[in-house]
Amino acid sequence: MENERDVRTLDRPGGLAGGPLGNLAAGGEPPGRRRRGRWIAAGVVASLLVGCGVVLWPARSGPKEPPEPAPGTQALAAVALGVPASLPDLAVLIGQREAEVKARPQDAHAWAVLGSAYVERGRRTADAANYPRAERALRASLKARPRGNADALGGLAALANARRDFRAARTWGEAALKADPKRWTTYPLLLDAYTGLGDYKATGRTLDKLSELRSGPAGLARIGAVYRDRGWREDAAASLADAAAGAATPAEQAAWLERAGQLSWERGEREEALSHFDEAVRLDPDQRAAQAGQGRALAALGRTTEALNAYRVALAGQPSPRYALELGELYESLGLVQAAKVEYDLLRARVRAGAAGGVDDELVLGVFESDHGDPWAALRRLRTEWRRQPGIEVADALGWALHRTGDDKEALRFATAATDKAHGGGVRSALYVYHRGIIEREVERYGPARRHLQEALRINPHFSPLRVPLARQALAALGDVPDEPVPTGASTVPAAPPAS
Repeated sequence: MENERDVRTLDRPGGLAGGPLGNLAAGGEPPGRRRRGRWIAAGVVASLLVGCGVVLWPARSGPKEPPEPAPGTQALAAVALGVPASLPDLAVLIGQREAEVKARPQDAHAWAVLGSAYVERGRRTADAANYPRAERALRASLKARPRGNADALGGLAALANARRDFRAARTWGEAALKADPKRWTTYPLLLDAYTGLGDYKATGRTLDKLSELRSGPAGLARIGAVYRDRGWREDAAASLADAAAGAATPAEQAAWLERAGQLSWERGEREEALSHFDEAVRLDPDQRAAQAGQGRALAALGRTTEALNAYRVALAGQPSPRYALELGELYESLGLVQAAKVEYDLLRARVRAGAAGGVDDELVLGVFESDHGDPWAALRRLRTEWRRQPGIEVADALGWALHRTGDDKEALRFATAATDKAHGGGVRSALYVYHRGIIEREVERYGPARRHLQEALRINPHFSPLRVPLARQALAALGDVPDEPVPTGASTVPAAPPAS
């Protein structure tokens, strides 16, 4: 993974290469909507060539098909650029690099590629056994070349992100940046780390720098994720569409389509989300996140049997605790309690397996325990997680655990932080807003409770098979808005909780 720029960069006037993003850290407005000017310009040029009688004739021997890439080549390029790779090609690359480091144990570059490939395989399969192998390979690379080894340092940052150890990811990512400040692939890793730590000022600065480096589809996809976190959904959708259009391989395109589908799902657009997920699976049958997305969208469309099958296929290839939780809740909503219990047991087993590989799944386990297990155990886990990694996801989960254990006053502080733009909670999550509305009802803030429950159902009327009926019941119990004068005086919104 030598330092290289992405040759697939989208270079357009007013776009990410030249558009100002300096106001992002301060919470300013997003850039204007992306234009498809490059396609129009290409069409105009083609028309002029034809109109002037200019014809580009093929060689006399006839057009030649581009040669098939050598096995593992696409995965090597993907690993170098920090983008998803297909599992079959990844397996070939790993086999090649394992042979290389056996023959040349001092080859720092080969060790770094091998370690990064292990990280990608672990991420795609949810097999945490890949992560200790990745760490050994990346540390072997550092041992072979201790100074200026941005490849290995970046690989260790990617490994830490995959394990949800955002503090370590920040440390390794910043070291990689120091070793090579122009290596753009480090910036998406730091964006993940800063987001997980709730450091939104650093996220803004890093986003600005990433945009300046003109990083192509992978950068566009990560920028889209930041836009999504800030509630700028149309800009997020535009970034993801451009990322998918510029992808170099089916596996990469499928990954960006899956993210576009997730964004559509969060907006309550079931059919559009399913279309994105279907296309992602068509391009890459191993795209398990898209298969889980199919399950989500199909369940919302009332196609329950298909939804259950989609979740089962996703879990067979990538036994993620999150997918097990979603499938268990779908079973529970159908009254299939025993089937739900099987999935919940799988969730616990997968969390244990992940922990053996260094993965921190305390967040998903805490979310599960809050609603389906021991809320007090959830509270202990999530308080610890908040002290380590005070991101928005953790704020929402901790607030809900506090509610489930009866401390609604403190719960509201965290629920407010998770949904308040001033504290980084700009993401328009129906679940987060639902949690806040329920907690506000318990502290007798009936007006805000009614408003937030309505907002949750407006954002996504199908956000959860278990919680949507509860939201509707809570709204019905609150009744219509009373005919009262508009209140005056200072706001009673509780202050945000401290970050640590």
